[in-house]
Amino acid sequence: MHDEKSHPPGHLNPGTAPLTLYIQDLLQRLRAFDRRKPMHWDIAVTAFWVVVAVLDYSTGGWRTVARNREAPEQLVLLMSLCFSVPLLWRRQRPVAVLVLMAPVSLLNIWTGAVVQAAMLQLIPAYTIALRLPLGVLARSGLLMCLPAAAGALLIPGTADQQLVSYLWAFAFVTLLGIAVRTRREYTEALVERAHRLERERDQQSQLAAAAERARIAREMHDIIGHNLSVITGLADGGAYAAAKSPERAAQALEAIGTTSRQALTELRRVLGVLSEPAPEAELAPQPSLADLHVLLTGVREAGLPVRLTVHGSPPSEPASPGRQLVVYRVVQESLTNTLKHAGPDPTAEVTLTYTPAGLEVLATDTGGGGPQRGPGVDGPGTGRGISGMRERAALHNGTLESGRLPTGGWQTRLRLPPEEDTAP
Repeated sequence: MHDEKSHPPGHLNPGTAPLTLYIQDLLQRLRAFDRRKPMHWDIAVTAFWVVVAVLDYSTGGWRTVARNREAPEQLVLLMSLCFSVPLLWRRQRPVAVLVLMAPVSLLNIWTGAVVQAAMLQLIPAYTIALRLPLGVLARSGLLMCLPAAAGALLIPGTADQQLVSYLWAFAFVTLLGIAVRTRREYTEALVERAHRLERERDQQSQLAAAAERARIAREMHDIIGHNLSVITGLADGGAYAAAKSPERAAQALEAIGTTSRQALTELRRVLGVLSEPAPEAELAPQPSLADLHVLLTGVREAGLPVRLTVHGSPPSEPASPGRQLVVYRVVQESLTNTLKHAGPDPTAEVTLTYTPAGLEVLATDTGGGGPQRGPGVDGPGTGRGISGMRERAALHNGTLESGRLPTGGWQTRLRLPPEEDTAP
């Protein structure tokens, strides 16, 4: 077992990394330098090829392939510079660089000097294949090979030496540029797809978090609003009974304590979902239709006479927990609104009707109420009561109507379709 040591990013572990990783690391460093200082890189590349072209002239290397070794040396130097210096603009204006080199290439072939710097035309051709449309690439190839074709026609016996070599060289750099371009575009597409998936994942997380916040807000509203309304009713009744019947006042205080403890327990369960770690949160079943009698008992103890009536027979299969929770919360919110807004001495009635068309829940009261009692209003500045009930009903493809009765009082009607017709 060898001892592995950590190395900072961008540094390879000597003796363990293959040669390809060194090459990739070097290429990444060169690309990073090019992105930071493109002009410095262009000057460095151009200076390198200028030096190579001048060395070819000064050492007489051009004479080894020249057809005319007596060509004027000043002309050879000028052509070498004309092929190398324009490379400084090869990325900004590659087509213009080829246009500038074309007459120099024709002169090079015509004089018979055949300086090797003429092959530098392949560099802007590669840039065109890498960045510009294929139509521009075809015209650039024609522009590059025309001088060689003209030289082959004017100077017999040079077709193989000039034209064919130009065509093969242009074909090679074209294929290389297209291959690099294809790989780059494919890599960019993969990166963009990864970024898009990441954005979609973040959006889904935000939507899920918003939906969870709305669900928790509804639960907290129903728990706190209902229990505080019951406590308020018990406190008012206890204060009224304290002078005449102390034992009734003691019963009211005891009921207030019981209701408060129940509210705190339910509130802890809801807030426990938000705690970390989640598996340690206290879990408990949500209220169901079987808990309606407990709810009605608490409301009666708060001073609101309420009667429950059931028509029809429930389905043989019990309703889903979510469906039962909707019915429970709608009844709870309706009775809470009655306690808060119905005025003095109201009565309430809750009717559950089972039919082949689904389940209908009707909650009515005989209270008058004030201007605060209206659709989507649940006391000053909240606006969560009836709107929350509608949201719950919509989750199960149900509808909820709420409004004043012609004879006075208030009614809330919930209609839920048969459970097999409810969207998941």
